[in-house]
Amino acid sequence: MGDSGAESLHSCIGLLGISAGSLLLAVHFYSSPRAAPLIPSTALGVLLLILSALLAYAGIRRSLGNASLLVSLCLTISAFWSGYGVILILAGQGVLPEPGDALVPGLAALTLALLLVAVVGFLCGEPVLALVAAAVSLASAHEVALHYSSSLGPSAAACSHLLVCLVGGYFALGRMLYFLTKGKVVLPGTDLTEKRAREQGRGGTGSTNPFAAPGLLLNMLSASVFACRLLGVTHRLFLGHLPWLWAAGTYQIGICVLSYRAMDVLLATAFGFTSILKFAGGYCLLYPTWQPEEPSFPTPFLVVFSILFAVLALFLSLQSPVDGLYLLVFVAYCIALACSPRGFFAGGPQGVAVAVFVASAVVALIHLYNVRARAKIPPGKGAVKALLARSSLLKLREGPDLHAPYLGYSKYADAEVLAYACSVLASFALTATGDPQAPLATVVIPWVVVAGGILKLLGGSVAFARGKTLESSAFILYSVMWIIWGLTRFGGLYGTARSFHTAVGIIAFMLFNSFIVFCSLFLNVAWFFYSLTFMLVAVSFLLDAIHALPAGYDIAATLIFGLVSFYCFLAALSGSTFEGCCFPMGRPVVQLSGVGAGTTKCLHLPARKASSVRRIADILRSGGTCGIPTDTVYVLVAACSRPDAVEKAHRSKRQAQDRPMSLWISSLKQLEPAKHLFTPLLWDFMEAAWPSPISLVIPRGEWVDFLGMKDSAKYVGTPQSVAIRIPDCSVTTHLIDLVGPIVVTSANPTGEADTTHHNQVYAKLGDKVDAVLCGGPSPENIASTVVDCTKIDSGNIGFFRVGIIPKSQVLQILEQVQKKHLVDPTSGTCPKKGREELQSRGHAVHNGVGRAALAEPAPDPTPNSEHHTRF
Repeated sequence: MGDSGAESLHSCIGLLGISAGSLLLAVHFYSSPRAAPLIPSTALGVLLLILSALLAYAGIRRSLGNASLLVSLCLTISAFWSGYGVILILAGQGVLPEPGDALVPGLAALTLALLLVAVVGFLCGEPVLALVAAAVSLASAHEVALHYSSSLGPSAAACSHLLVCLVGGYFALGRMLYFLTKGKVVLPGTDLTEKRAREQGRGGTGSTNPFAAPGLLLNMLSASVFACRLLGVTHRLFLGHLPWLWAAGTYQIGICVLSYRAMDVLLATAFGFTSILKFAGGYCLLYPTWQPEEPSFPTPFLVVFSILFAVLALFLSLQSPVDGLYLLVFVAYCIALACSPRGFFAGGPQGVAVAVFVASAVVALIHLYNVRARAKIPPGKGAVKALLARSSLLKLREGPDLHAPYLGYSKYADAEVLAYACSVLASFALTATGDPQAPLATVVIPWVVVAGGILKLLGGSVAFARGKTLESSAFILYSVMWIIWGLTRFGGLYGTARSFHTAVGIIAFMLFNSFIVFCSLFLNVAWFFYSLTFMLVAVSFLLDAIHALPAGYDIAATLIFGLVSFYCFLAALSGSTFEGCCFPMGRPVVQLSGVGAGTTKCLHLPARKASSVRRIADILRSGGTCGIPTDTVYVLVAACSRPDAVEKAHRSKRQAQDRPMSLWISSLKQLEPAKHLFTPLLWDFMEAAWPSPISLVIPRGEWVDFLGMKDSAKYVGTPQSVAIRIPDCSVTTHLIDLVGPIVVTSANPTGEADTTHHNQVYAKLGDKVDAVLCGGPSPENIASTVVDCTKIDSGNIGFFRVGIIPKSQVLQILEQVQKKHLVDPTSGTCPKKGREELQSRGHAVHNGVGRAALAEPAPDPTPNSEHHTRF
């Protein structure tokens, strides 16, 4: 019910956001014939930017539940409206006196993109979204026609936007009636519960990336800018087209991240590549604003870029031949740019841009249809699998461990392919020296700053999320260096910044990189050479800063680093695609015992999945030990029914004899066969205190024998007492329901701090446990409260440790249970003697402890206390 409500909320936000933007545009067009429109261009542009951010949020959040056309609709309109808003702001500030030529390419692309969404919506039974997409598409078409023929009038575009408002209002009315009548009144097309059930009946989205279609539609937007110039739709390329290109590039970086979230490494890398082209195109349009000539493209790194595209297309063809063939168009695009000194301003690249526009539309239609339809359009993967099945050398990697992180559980696929490719591009870009008098005239900054900096920073962030600490540190460090050096050397600041201070900064960077080189000795051979050859690049920066650079050294250093990066790019691609080592990364140069927690075969399973809990239960029943999250911190557990596992858990702890293990159950029903061995007061106190982070230390007795621990029971508790509790955690109690009572100890070596994240369990006990149930950070960083109940029948309790539950709350529970036992069951009243005893106990309770506890102090909560557990 909660998931349905969240999806309903995000759907409402998306459609109402589109309706609000359409209403603003309708008012704008109705008032445009006036001398002073009702909404100034600057204000309208700012409002569209705010709405585009709202639509992006709705689309991303909606996609986390299940894929829908609403994801593509919201993200596409958000990207287009952001570019539209920036153009309106520039027009309102007088930078673009006539914004018509600037708006046409984006509006033309928006018309076709939303027409594709509308067609798929009608075919797949989503009439509300189809009507919204068709109406916005029609409004965009009217606006393009209005630019070329004033006889049409702005009213046609305004009417189309009003149609969007009516459809959005209908949807909002339907949702309001649904909630007010508690589902009794449902307007057609507004019942998201029924639609959700229909999607689940279709089997969901499967392995389809729901963000592929918006990314392809963004390729249409950037290609439209240059295609319209070639076809004569626009008369020139100028600054007004820059917002379309950079909006598409910015959103495509976001699509790249979301594709990693969808576990689609290859398409995420492809979108990262195409975003670089968009930023490069925007840079070329921006440069003529302060220099009369057009910028020039150096050939080397465009050829390298085409090679990277071709290799990626080859590997992508194994996953989807349609997408692989599509990337070949960008190979042609890079070659066309390399052959044209004028770059994006030449006719050849603009002709390929027309092909990019058409191919993007066709492939986007296939992806849109496959996300929603029951019968898919085959992308050709079956034929590739059948072909590779005959080969004994090449076997595709598939299954749940395809995107297994290095350490812990990650929501992202591996981004190292993109990070290595960005190193290749940035290094070869440095081979272009350019004109010292006009450093900005050579288009190098997008390749160094965007590719080497921003996208490598993205790769480092994803690597950190996957537990690759060294790799993420290196990627982030190198990205900062590429950004600073790229802006300094190729941004016109190089001549004035070259000084002693620059040399000091580069030396500091080299010291950091030396530490990375040293650490890579313990990782693998490829990473050692990758970090070592980047040191050669840093040395060239240093020699240049002190005016002592030998001729040709910088080119040689960047070529060596580029070739090593290219090998790592191939190795990462083949490693994520094929089983076996086609391009091995090598073993660590220096082998040390205990180094490399990620090499353990310890399973990492997300706690949010019921299948993961069942798998952990199977491991425990088979005699394994596991780390699991709880209502406090992470713990190490074993099944009571497996004495060998209990002993194994005891051995995994250093100095374990100082910290006896405790017992956990999921309900008192698991102790029901031994209920007669507990006093009524103790039983009722346990029933009242649990589930909670309260551990009760109770007298040891014959009831322990009912748990099946046999000889391993000596490792649990002490000869006199045992700590036991029911955790207040649904995942943990569900696991105990499946396994039975478990023994528990803290998931950290004795004497170290509590483990509050599954990554810490891997780092500390990764080679000593069979699996870890990964639930992210612990909800609480404070351990449980440990209560001494060995003398509870005389009215006394003590505290070994006061943790997350305060002492007063525990004593209040005890007082309520005592009152229950002092009431005369026949008359329902409390006898005089009982009342006096109750008052006496109550007075002692309110002073902090029970009566005997006042005479005999509670144990000191020191690390050596026998029940000072950490959970």
